[in-house]
Amino acid sequence: MLQSEPFTGRASVAEAVRPSWWKVAVIAALLLWLYSPTLIHLVAQWWSDPNFSHGFFVPLFSAFVIWQERSRLSALSPHPSWWGLLFLAFGLCMLIVGQMGAELFFSRLSLLIVLAGLIVLFFGWNFFRALLLPWAFLLLMIPIPAIVFNQITFPLQILASKVASTTLPWMGVPVLREGNVIVLPAMALEVAEACSGIRSLMSLTTLTVIYGYLMERRVGVRVLLAVASVPIAVAANSLRIVGTGLLVQYWDPLKAQGFFHEFSGWLIFVVSLVMLYLLHRAVRIFWPEEATQS
Repeated sequence: MLQSEPFTGRASVAEAVRPSWWKVAVIAALLLWLYSPTLIHLVAQWWSDPNFSHGFFVPLFSAFVIWQERSRLSALSPHPSWWGLLFLAFGLCMLIVGQMGAELFFSRLSLLIVLAGLIVLFFGWNFFRALLLPWAFLLLMIPIPAIVFNQITFPLQILASKVASTTLPWMGVPVLREGNVIVLPAMALEVAEACSGIRSLMSLTTLTVIYGYLMERRVGVRVLLAVASVPIAVAANSLRIVGTGLLVQYWDPLKAQGFFHEFSGWLIFVVSLVMLYLLHRAVRIFWPEEATQS
């Protein structure tokens, strides 16, 4: 009897903390009221900024993963932890700082911290570990801060222009590079911010995570595909710049603008997906799934 009393006390605490449906509805309504300005501005940026248009798919995929894992989640026993209050308080402080300092990234990131705190508070660390993938995937829906975005974009512009200026002479095209400007005999090509490859890089990384979850069961291969999406996107964008230079030199400089310029972006993105698929096939050949299970 003396040994059973502590267990009963812990069980009663867990039952008291475990939320019912009406509590979940109240908490969801409070979060929606608290974060409605942040969410409205976030969705508006997804709609207006092509660099982050992939954000629409991120919460949908996270919800899909949770639905797929519903049987495993229902089999877990809740072990509420008051450590969730620390995450909850920290997330709310981030929201206040973000609203006072007009820092959108802090305000948006605070939503994920608050969600993590609520999960740990009401369900425990075991539930949070089970929901780690869909929770972490939500990070991809938050646009990168402008200062970080610029620090990534400009090196990508320089890298793409260097690769193009090195490759085009192999194909008989004389090139003079000045920073991110490639001077050809017919005209000068500027590798602008939109042509840096950051858009395809972020979209391809998002799709790679989705592809890895749906098509691969091994965590190591999923991580490998996600990491490989970065050099694949950079290489594909450099190929686009080289193709544009060949188009200017051997066909018509005007064709490098307008429809063909936009179409080449979509075409190169498809090429990136094909390269990713071929990499996955190669991994399956040299690293069979049966060998990992034996």
